Parts: sequence; structure tokens; C-alpha cells
Amino acid sequence: MPYQLACFTSRCVDLSKKAVTGEPAPTVRKGDGGYADWVIVAIHGLREYLDQPYRRLLDILQEVPRITAKLGLSVDELPDFTTVCTRKQDLEMRIWRVLLRSSASLHDFGKVQAIDATGFKRHDASRHYVLRVGYNFDDIKTTALVDCDSTAILDVHCSMKQPHDTQVGRQVLRRNFGQLETVTTDKSYDWDALRQELRDAGVRPVIKHREFYPPDMAHNARHDQDVYHRRSVIEAIFFALKHRFDETLRARTWFGQFRELVLKAAARNIEQAVSVSHP
Repeated sequence: MPYQLACFTSRCVDLSKKAVTGEPAPTVRKGDGGYADWVIVAIHGLREYLDQPYRRLLDILQEVPRITAKLGLSVDELPDFTTVCTRKQDLEMRIWRVLLRSSASLHDFGKVQAIDATGFKRHDASRHYVLRVGYNFDDIKTTALVDCDSTAILDVHCSMKQPHDTQVGRQVLRRNFGQLETVTTDKSYDWDALRQELRDAGVRPVIKHREFYPPDMAHNARHDQDVYHRRSVIEAIFFALKHRFDETLRARTWFGQFRELVLKAAARNIEQAVSVSHP
């Protein structure tokens, strides 16, 4: 475990630097400069990996100078936990998305990808906040696009409401056309416009039709059943993600919860890559 922790930290630091625009800033600047963005991103990646509260994580880092050194810091230079929490909200969502894409690139993709949705629990918010943001769904609806061979999570989308799967699926798939070969999913994504858009992009859709009429059954009978049933991989990934990184989100705000979901997915991608290279 200590060796895997060191490998995870090294990978996380490298990807965090790539996620930040331009040349990586110095680790820490005295005065108004503060800690570099990549340092904050890497610390949050470690928090997810170790599944510890912020205070406890920084206590651990103080006792493990080898890991702290990989962040470019000495034990005396570690940030306060309040700084780590506050800076996470200040960082642009783009940085977290780039981190997720970079973590997925650690894996070799296969020929079949799958998309599906699940729900993540969240801590109870105040009634005032619920009314202000318009929550109407107890869980956060989370849609993920995964590679069925490597089990890497390619993209994540979350919503506080309940948009139709076809609309969210279209948005997620559009962002990733360049990485897709064959997409499989269940009948909730049954939409001819989505199938045609995938074909136009050179992607093979394996999406079951809802069976209202005999032609729908005929279309389903022509599907490659082995490819279609590979969508079960994403259900296994959802289970593993919730079991390993907890199914309850700690952030209170919706944008904080979105960042937390993306970070969980990125941490899992890095952990899987590390476990393969250093079993």
C-alpha cells in the first residue's frame, strides 16, 4: 500500500500539472501568491484516494514526508485545511474535466464504450438552499461514459433535476466522439436522432428500441447481443465507484458536488492504472 500511495501521488501530481493552463506555477509563493492550483488539485486527489476528511488528510501528510515531498512541499509548508477547501471551489470546472480526461488517457481503450446513469446521495442541505436552487430529486443523477475493456471512466455529467437520458446522453457523447467506436446502452436512450448523430460521427450505436411495434422487435433482434450486454460493465463500475469512494457526496453546493463526482472518477482511473502497473 505505501508503494501504491507513492505511485498514485506521482501520477496525480503529473496529471494535476497538465490540467492547469500554461506552465505549472511554483509550488508555493510567499505573500499573495499562495499555493499553485496544481497543488490544490493533487491534494484533493489524495483526499479521495485515502477517503479522509481534510483535517485528517493533512495530519497524515505531516507524518509522511516522502509523500509530501512529491507535492513539492515540506511538512512545514502544508496548507491549512481551510485553504484546501476554499480553493477547491475557486478552481474552474474546466480544470477538473481536463484532469478526468487525462486520467482516462492512462488506459488503453477498447472498441466498445457504454453510457448509463445512476444516483449519488448527498448530505442534507438547508430548506432555504433547496428552494433557492430548485432541487426536485433526492439523489444527484449521474451519467457516466466508460470504456468496457479498460473500465476507465471517460466522462461524467450530473444534474440536480431529472433530464431525459437521451438529452444528457447526446451532450456527453458529443463531447467524446473522437474516442468512441461502438456505443452500447439500454432502451432509455432510444432516440433515432441520437443514433443518426452517432452514425454521422462514425460511431456504431448499439441501442435497443422500445418495443411499441413489430419493426422495433425486428431492429432489436438484429443487434449483436454480445456487444449489447457489455453495457453491464458500467453497472459494475458504478458499484465499485460507490463502494470504494463512498456513494454520499460531502460537498454542500451543487457545483461542489459536481467537482467531487468528477474527482472520484479521476481518482478511480488513476488508482486502476497504478494497480495494473504496480500490482
